[in-house]
Amino acid sequence: MAAARLGIGFVGSGFNARFHLQGFQAVRDADVLGVWSPNTQHAESMAALSRSLDVGQAKPFRSIADMVADPAIDALWLCGPNFARIENVQEICDAVTRGKGKLTGVACEKPLARNVAEAKQVTELVKRAGLQHGYLENQVFAPQVDYGRTLLWARGAALTGRPYLARAAEEHSGPHMPWFWRGDLQGGGVLNDMMCHSALVVRHLLTKPGAPAASVKPARVTAHIASLKWSRPEYAQRLSKAMGKEVDYTKRPAEDFASLMIEFQTDDGHRVLGEATTSWSFVGAGLRLSAELLGPEYSLSWNSLDPGLKLFFSREVQGKTGCLRLRGGGPPFCAGLPRQGKAAPHLG
Repeated sequence: MAAARLGIGFVGSGFNARFHLQGFQAVRDADVLGVWSPNTQHAESMAALSRSLDVGQAKPFRSIADMVADPAIDALWLCGPNFARIENVQEICDAVTRGKGKLTGVACEKPLARNVAEAKQVTELVKRAGLQHGYLENQVFAPQVDYGRTLLWARGAALTGRPYLARAAEEHSGPHMPWFWRGDLQGGGVLNDMMCHSALVVRHLLTKPGAPAASVKPARVTAHIASLKWSRPEYAQRLSKAMGKEVDYTKRPAEDFASLMIEFQTDDGHRVLGEATTSWSFVGAGLRLSAELLGPEYSLSWNSLDPGLKLFFSREVQGKTGCLRLRGGGPPFCAGLPRQGKAAPHLG
């Protein structure tokens, strides 16, 4: 348990900030105590939402520096727009280095910045201020991804060899705000927006639980981007009508589809592959997250629009490694090994 509760301040009050705010309903030992936004009404609205969700007695602040100066604020969640990232981080770090306040750290919504140069600047500013830092990841912590990875490595990989192919995808129909459709303000399209998640998921699945990330090193990366849907004349017109004349995909498109193939070299001498895909051109019930992991005699598949996780072990997965104990007691059960010549029971 934490020695004291962590006071959280939000920089930004838009779409993703409110999703993070709702997520704090499942977070222990932390309270949302502050919100800053360039739009005062939005900051007041989000602070009120925090109080109504009972995740903290948040109040709006007039500036980021004022929020840093409040001794109740220990960490900041950077959820402002991409084009304001440098400006926001500069104000935070300036307040800290000038002694106006103290922070434990900052957590940044993806992407870190619009391009590599800005990302390096953000990183340098935060390190110079002596702040702990990280970005706000969620998919590798999804229960299905976590449990499925653990089970496959504990049994399938232990008995038949490490997995050799992982796939991950994040897909939806496109952003909710006009600025996010503009490559100059957002930093590009769906590649910059979402690929960090899928690329991390495939490496995570291919890495043995408990092993360092360096045990699976990227050796070669190939990528492809395209504007498949929203640059078509009829859809570009719809998009401009919905988002405003500044969003014109007939003249200034950004990619609505991106894919990566990552070739990894493992510390035990194997070559393994990761396929990552992201899309703003998906048609379906909202957001679809998916992942697969394949090995010599097993597979995993997860789709957030399907009911749960799917695991499969072939008949070649035989041995005591990774045996499970059934609920209610009894001897251990090894998936794929029938007991006393009878069909293997189903796990509840």
